[in-house]
Amino acid sequence: MCKADIMIDGKKLCEVPVIVDNMGGKSLDITNFRKETGYITYDPGFGNTGSCRSSITYLDGEKGLLQYRGYPIEDLVENCDFVEVAYLLVHGYLPTVKERKKYADLLNENSLIHPQMRNFFRNYPDNAHPMSILAAMVVSLQPFYPEIDLAEDPEKQMDLNVTRLLSKMRTIAAFTYRKIAGMEFVNPNSKYSYCENFLNMMFSSPVKEYVPNPIHIKALNKLLILHADHEQNCSTTAVRLIGSSEANLYAAVSAGICALWGPKHGGANQAVIEMLEQILESGESLTKIVERAKDKDDPFKLMGFGHRVYKTYDPRAKIARKMCDEVLADLGTSDPLLELAEQLEDIALHDPYFVERNLYPNVDFYTGIIFRAMGIPTNMYTVMFALGRLPGWIAHYLEWNHDPYEKIGRPRQLYTGPQTKKILPIEERT
Repeated sequence: MCKADIMIDGKKLCEVPVIVDNMGGKSLDITNFRKETGYITYDPGFGNTGSCRSSITYLDGEKGLLQYRGYPIEDLVENCDFVEVAYLLVHGYLPTVKERKKYADLLNENSLIHPQMRNFFRNYPDNAHPMSILAAMVVSLQPFYPEIDLAEDPEKQMDLNVTRLLSKMRTIAAFTYRKIAGMEFVNPNSKYSYCENFLNMMFSSPVKEYVPNPIHIKALNKLLILHADHEQNCSTTAVRLIGSSEANLYAAVSAGICALWGPKHGGANQAVIEMLEQILESGESLTKIVERAKDKDDPFKLMGFGHRVYKTYDPRAKIARKMCDEVLADLGTSDPLLELAEQLEDIALHDPYFVERNLYPNVDFYTGIIFRAMGIPTNMYTVMFALGRLPGWIAHYLEWNHDPYEKIGRPRQLYTGPQTKKILPIEERT
């Protein structure tokens, strides 16, 4: 095994093993670094820290590559539906026709939620954010559907645990929308596919039967696939961290939902639409908008541009933009927000400031416009992201559960507080 010397002031402090992963990526194994030297490493945001070994997703931000279990995201979007990709992430391989049907049937069989849980929905304030309801309802599944011991027929029990959550979270998401919209709940219908079922629960009317638009079904499948996993991001790390305490799957996924909620993560697609609406309403020239975005003293931010990982065009954004055109073409209408987004993209892609800093549109820049065209309200966009990311979270939770190298998450810190103090009698304190 190759090793690297760690030097301080010209003197060798220690040597650490060099690890090379399956794609040629190199890392220093500092597992025993503090134990051997008394030092820790300082890495705010963990941007240079490998926290685990994972076989789920490969991401190369320099080259714009994204793969699930070895399959390029472009191929998966073109040739698979969301159920197949969820199966791939959780099981490690694409299903056969027989396996896919069995999995789809299992999803339908477990799509209803306990009748008592409906009372939880009704008692939420009408102005509650959908993400707060989603997080609370997912963790509330635990007492109604306790996890089954994986020691007994592990594959069968894992399928039941996982499909329960995959299916019931879809129902919870749809019920959340109906609650906030002041409409009666629509139960899942086994005659529909996964995405059809969701759209039916969202938009079905007691007056007229809802017929899901095939273009919308296709778009939703692709959007959920695009969001299904993205390596060790903030929410996935939260899921693995909570899982490292041996908390149950529902608790870990609920933590992931809360982490995803933030505007710097999954909430970005909602922030993009709100930004575009504000720009359109203000009538401000796009040239001035871009200049404001470059001004460090101006609080305005151009949402949907740049990504912490990608240093080239986000491969998911290319797919989302094409889908955007297809959905709007089917509607036979134009969207002023899409026109605005395309103009902003064109200006930014030719502006030296953005080019030099690799600030390209990311996936959030176009997904919100697609959801908007499908009739999904802005405050539900991050819920849609969570629904797509769910199989990735589950896969990472299960991977941690079976990884002999994993330990409970416990980062170190650089202490910046006061040194040891002596408590003075109260009468002497000033």
